[in-house]
Amino acid sequence: MIIKMDITNRKTAEEVLTIQIPSYKVEAKLIGSYDIPPLKDTIDTLQRCEECFYGYYSENKLCGALAMKIENEEMDIHRLIVDPDHFRKGIAQSLLSYAERQEGIKRINVSTGSKNTPAVRFYEKNGFQKVKEVIVNEQISLTFFEKNVIHE
Repeated sequence: MIIKMDITNRKTAEEVLTIQIPSYKVEAKLIGSYDIPPLKDTIDTLQRCEECFYGYYSENKLCGALAMKIENEEMDIHRLIVDPDHFRKGIAQSLLSYAERQEGIKRINVSTGSKNTPAVRFYEKNGFQKVKEVIVNEQISLTFFEKNVIHE
């Protein structure tokens, strides 16, 4: 079940952080750098991020989350995280599909570490197009994707 979360609530922010850190540690290992912003988040930074959070719950346990901002009919996905204990269960797909169904959205933008092959393949499989690659430093480069959304 996917529900909107109130990230300004301390308990909710704690809950998100308990899956965000292990999820991004997996990405950090894949890209070869633990110097990525999501690993530096705290309860306070999450509460102040001004992103809209949706949680995927199974048996009242948070298993995944999506955080986004919407402006001018464009959605920017800032986080799409799944608890590593729940990888390969379709949770990321469910969250992304939920995001794509939001009314009034014409484009979705997202980025991931270029060396995060599972995430790159996931976005490509879902019809996202590579827009650009940005080299952050010697270890990290980001690949940016976009997808035009057509509501029927």
